[in-house]
Amino acid sequence: MVSLKRPRTQAGQGLAEYALILGLIAIAAIASLLFMGGMITNLLSAIGVSL
Repeated sequence: MVSLKRPRTQAGQGLAEYALILGLIAIAAIASLLFMGGMITNLLSAIGVSL
């Protein structure tokens, strides 16, 4: 009989890969907010003044 379950090491590896991807996305989001934070603030201020 063939077992269709993945060994534990592969399941843990998949979880680690998802955690790394999530970490990279978080770093990219923080970096983009740091670089474009001033532009976003000016844009929201302009929208608020026009309302």
